Amino acid sequence: MKETPLSNCERRFLLRAIEEKKRLDGRQTYDYRNIKISFGTDYGCCIVELGKTRVLGQVSCELVSPKLNRATEGILFFNLELSQMAAPAFEPGRQSDLLVKLNRLLERCLRNSKCIDTESLCVVAGEKVWQIRVDLHLLNHDGNIIDAASIAAIVALCHFRRPDVSVQGDEVTLYTPEERDAVPLSVHHMPICVSFAFFQQGTYLLVDPNEREERVMDGLLVIAMNKHREICTIQSSGGIMLLKDQVLRCSKIAGVKVAEITELIQKALENDQKVRKEGGKFGFAESIANQRITAFKMEKAPVDTSDVEEKVEEIIAEAEPPSEVVSQPVLWTPGTAQIGQGVENSWGDLEDSEKEDEDEGGSDEAVILDSIKMDTGVEGSNVGSQDAPIILSDSEEEEMIILEPDKNPKKIRTQTISAKQETAPSKKPVKKRRKKRAAN
Repeated sequence: MKETPLSNCERRFLLRAIEEKKRLDGRQTYDYRNIKISFGTDYGCCIVELGKTRVLGQVSCELVSPKLNRATEGILFFNLELSQMAAPAFEPGRQSDLLVKLNRLLERCLRNSKCIDTESLCVVAGEKVWQIRVDLHLLNHDGNIIDAASIAAIVALCHFRRPDVSVQGDEVTLYTPEERDAVPLSVHHMPICVSFAFFQQGTYLLVDPNEREERVMDGLLVIAMNKHREICTIQSSGGIMLLKDQVLRCSKIAGVKVAEITELIQKALENDQKVRKEGGKFGFAESIANQRITAFKMEKAPVDTSDVEEKVEEIIAEAEPPSEVVSQPVLWTPGTAQIGQGVENSWGDLEDSEKEDEDEGGSDEAVILDSIKMDTGVEGSNVGSQDAPIILSDSEEEEMIILEPDKNPKKIRTQTISAKQETAPSKKPVKKRRKKRAAN
């Protein structure tokens, strides 16, 4: 699904607001959105919210063989995924240019800056090292993915604990967290990305652009820096020309923002560690406020249950007494009953006209049967007088009578009598009799 483009009115409105140093969400030019860090039940799992942009970070590890050119160093692997759950414009199963650019920027920011001591991940030189894998999933997209992803990656790495191992000769023993405490990673520094959006060919500058501001910007500058003001990487995109003074001003702003974010990360890690040691509740369920889940809940009202019996008596006294009239069931037959005064069923009663029709129909049937018997009797007498053999079929629907089979074979007459043919000639005498009755 393609991304819905901005209309010309929206574009002009955004640019006009930026020229007047105003933003749609009420922030100032150099303000960051609210950052919230939540930790999961397991070590190395966290969710970072940068405004409405949400990124889930998960760190895992396994023992693998090292690279040939770096036999004493562990392996760091970063993977960022953009799913359709975050935004409909992201296509599943295909790496877009944006995804490739973000993954490369993360690797330069975190792996190439040596923020993790990879030599401490070596177990047996040339044979066994730890491979640390950082998976980042974008849950919701509202602009500035790289800043939220870099914060989630470094927070997950700082929060992660790997299993302890021991080496005796050629045997490598891996201990569970119950047997030995897990070992944290050796983190030298915390590189964090800060994004700057430029408008009107670098005339106007915004920090932490949201999704709509990213659509109308002319260029983007990303600076990765730690709290010691050491620049880890710089990337400029968009094809705009920046002056030296603009880059220096952005680096100073990035130093201030990185110091604030690093302090927030350290406080979040300390609070989580404190809660885990005290045995309190922790995880995503505790970090989410109740009002966000039950936004439409009703406030609990205090209920006084001291004088319940007195209140019940008052309610009973004020209520209307029930009616004393109770209908008695009427027993028609054993096993049945009728409550109330009901009348007999009138569905079975026939009217006089219907009864007369039934009587006439019964008399007509009798006349028809008499006529059929008379006709068959006459034919039988004629056949018997000629002493001719009669062949009757076994079927009930029709009868075949063959007359004079030996003397005159050509004069063979078949007579088929069906129910419809029998009733047709017998209706004439019925009509005559009805007329006679009417005349009488």
